[in-house]
Amino acid sequence: MPELPEVETVKRGLAPHLEQHIVHNVVVRQPRLRWPIDPQLAQKLSGLTLQHITRRAKYLLFDFGHGVLLIHLGMSGSLRLVDPDTPAAKHDHVDFDFGDQLLRYHDPRRFGAIVWQPGPAEVHPLLQQLGPEPLSPDFTAEGLQQALSSRRSAIKLCLMDNHVVVGVGNIYANEALFLAGIHPQRAANTLTLAECRHLVDTVQQVLQRAIAAGGSTLRDFVDAVGKPGYFQQNYTVYGRTGLPCHRCHTPIEMVRLGQRGTFFCPMCQH
Repeated sequence: MPELPEVETVKRGLAPHLEQHIVHNVVVRQPRLRWPIDPQLAQKLSGLTLQHITRRAKYLLFDFGHGVLLIHLGMSGSLRLVDPDTPAAKHDHVDFDFGDQLLRYHDPRRFGAIVWQPGPAEVHPLLQQLGPEPLSPDFTAEGLQQALSSRRSAIKLCLMDNHVVVGVGNIYANEALFLAGIHPQRAANTLTLAECRHLVDTVQQVLQRAIAAGGSTLRDFVDAVGKPGYFQQNYTVYGRTGLPCHRCHTPIEMVRLGQRGTFFCPMCQH
């Protein structure tokens, strides 16, 4: 599943090409995604100018002034800029026609979403209850400790909870906890303020490095022009079961938390 760095990479790739451009038409080949696409979407978007592309959590927000198009890539979705005469392939479900180029939505599993929100994006139910952005000033050690204060569940699960902080998916939670020296199974409410401060720093470091590397490509993620990410070459614990820790050379171990693979060093993380 594309996580925050991958979604941010897509946003940065699309914005220079599409902002301040007019939508000429929308072609929907398959309306049945996670939720059905608005059957009036073509009529609502045609003739509108795309003012800005932003991101909230793992949602891309296409701002048209009086309304916003929310796009979530789900498990296998991608957005690609293609030439207008490029034939549609299997699983190419939606085309946004910007005249000299198409923005094409591809999604084999159809777990993604394309939702029209009239008015401000933040009032949409999908966005209303989200926690702070991890790369914003709103994500603080004090706020994190407060959010964890009543939670006895594993810190890794809390770090992946969008009510605590948005967009820290499985890969980057593993990596941030290793850098912070915090065991992923530790009860969240036992973290000290100093540990929360360190964790905020490592979450931000990992995400910034991943964005700089174009995200991670484990299966089929590509950016807006079809280029894969390469942050997976820099993993310290994720997917390295049995391999030596880069710090102490102890074999990396793996357990399952919330049905997700959880990787850690039993010596470096406490």
